[in-house]
Amino acid sequence: MHKLCIWRAKWACDSWTNPYWLGVLPAAALLVLLCAPLLRLLWAGWSGEAQQWLAAPAPASLWLPWQDAYLRWRVGWSVAQAGITCGLALAMGLPLAWVLARFEFTGRALVLRLLMLPFVVPTLVAGLGVLALWGPHGLLSGWLGVNLQDTPWLLLYGNLFFNLCLVVRAGVDALGQVNAAQVAAARSLGATPWRAFWRIEWPAIAPWLMSALCLVFLYCFAGFGLALVLGGQRYATVEVEIYTLVAHELQLGQASVLALWMLLLTGAVALVYAWLEKRMAAPARVQPVLRHVPHGVWQWLALLAALAVLGLLCGLPLVAIVWRALAVDGAAWAALVEPEVLAALWNTLRFSAVALVLATLLGVLHALAAQRSVLWRAAAFLPFVVSPVTVAFGLLLLYPGWTASLPLLLAAYAVLAYPFVAKAMSAGLDGLPPHVLQAARTLGAGPWRCFWRVTWPLLRPALRRGMAFAAATALGEFAVTLFLSRPEWATLTTLIYQRLGHPGQASLDQVFVLSCLLMLLALLSFLVIEWPRPNTAVRPLARELSHA
Repeated sequence: MHKLCIWRAKWACDSWTNPYWLGVLPAAALLVLLCAPLLRLLWAGWSGEAQQWLAAPAPASLWLPWQDAYLRWRVGWSVAQAGITCGLALAMGLPLAWVLARFEFTGRALVLRLLMLPFVVPTLVAGLGVLALWGPHGLLSGWLGVNLQDTPWLLLYGNLFFNLCLVVRAGVDALGQVNAAQVAAARSLGATPWRAFWRIEWPAIAPWLMSALCLVFLYCFAGFGLALVLGGQRYATVEVEIYTLVAHELQLGQASVLALWMLLLTGAVALVYAWLEKRMAAPARVQPVLRHVPHGVWQWLALLAALAVLGLLCGLPLVAIVWRALAVDGAAWAALVEPEVLAALWNTLRFSAVALVLATLLGVLHALAAQRSVLWRAAAFLPFVVSPVTVAFGLLLLYPGWTASLPLLLAAYAVLAYPFVAKAMSAGLDGLPPHVLQAARTLGAGPWRCFWRVTWPLLRPALRRGMAFAAATALGEFAVTLFLSRPEWATLTTLIYQRLGHPGQASLDQVFVLSCLLMLLALLSFLVIEWPRPNTAVRPLARELSHA
């Protein structure tokens, strides 16, 4: 009888998280706004629109990107820069994560919270920050007498600035799952700290780090904004090449073949990421290694060096944007009150707000339906796998009558942003303690009361985290807006991109002022949504049920 009650409680508490009908709306959104436009673009490439380029039979033409030296260089450089970024992020991020996870110091919580700010900065602004730091007349390039423009290091630095925080944060979370008893036993048996790390800690944190590196590879390989601003003509990636082929040369055949190979590779990486995430989903009860205040000169030096590296790699580009904005004259700041800028600001705020609501709905439903399926969990990463440029042109081809419609633009915003909500909610659902839900049900709480008083308070931090990243993504989106909106629907990102192409120092000064404004909006939205709030909703229910 006791086992039957436990089984009924578990079924009642878990059944609402697993019905597959909850995934109908996200599946329809992915099909209509992502898969169908992509298939339309591929069909345009293989149909008569591409016959001028595709003289070979269709099966042989699939290998033309590997037979053409120019396209082979683009694909090879795209893979190389993503792989090099992963290697550098692991080599730098692991020591930084170990220091932040093992040492207790004043401001540690603030450092961990600010660590993710580079990731929420729009990619266009991040690229301008790197240029303000290392480009012509940059903050550091002018002082050191070097110029990284037209070199591969500029894009690699931009990738590190944007993605290092993912590896560091994953490493900190993973090191918090290391069992202190095992580490103490290894040390008591004579293992050195280095040997104890490789034999005990590394096997425990490796899946977490590999998962983060898969995500870094996806962002670098399929990224568009940073590569467009920092890559230049020589070091442009495949995504920039697809944009050039479709927007400027109307070569849909080459673009479709490149997009197909991009999908195959990034899809495989996304499956690996989903498998690793599912493997880490089971909550483990461990006694974590206690943090301690650094003692001795070497530990303090290690802490200061870690904070200095984080500041140089993740903080200086943001400082450079503010520095360039403050260095301009008053005329550039006066542009903030121009009607065109105010209209772009209003469009940015209202588009992002609507997209955030839609992305939250899609993300929650997708996470609830993905608890038992690795493939469906991986489907949430399709918007990461497919370039926004490819999505935008596919939408243009598939829905020509809806090209300048606001619903299509907002729906595209939501589809590109909702994976952050789905990922955060999936992690929150995976970490729910089943014994708490079972106890609430066995003490008389109904399914909905169990949800609102126990499950929902436990999931709110994860939901806020996903909404913060989704809001930042919507604020910084410009590829879709560039091709699907009307001139009167210009946002801050498209306005920055337009003025970046205008000649003259005055336009460049306005670009940095607008970039500073957009960066502050993204950071403010992230901090307001994701900032922790006291969570005491579970305890009153426990007291209620204990007296029932």
